Amino acid sequence: MGLCLAKDQDKDDDSDHHVDMVSGNVQLITTKESWDQKLQESSKDHKILIANFSAAWCGPCKLIAPYYCELSEKYSSMIFLLVDVDELTDFSTSLDIRATPTFFFFRDGQQIDKLIGANKPELAKKIALFSTSFGSSIPNYQ
Repeated sequence: MGLCLAKDQDKDDDSDHHVDMVSGNVQLITTKESWDQKLQESSKDHKILIANFSAAWCGPCKLIAPYYCELSEKYSSMIFLLVDVDELTDFSTSLDIRATPTFFFFRDGQQIDKLIGANKPELAKKIALFSTSFGSSIPNYQ
């Protein structure tokens, strides 16, 4: 299982570092306000929200990013977010993120699960479970 310890890494100042990490239906979150908006939207629409807390300097984050994007296309009725822990440091700290990547799963505004590390099989398993358990596997035709 690949992961990076957040406290042991230096911040990357390259403003283009998200290009390879955001595609498919993954939405980049750069402010706490946009996070709050997406969380509220997912609650209102009764959708599962999956948030990938990541960092540009994290090798495992870069490796799992394309797979996360693929999952976002397969499970289009869910909301997939990417949050850079270095851009939203205070917010990430408030969620007690100590390693990247860390994936949070939310339903109705409440955290229902968490996965630490770039574990593709476990990530796919959790997403598939939540898609069937909570009825999110119904295609979104908006």
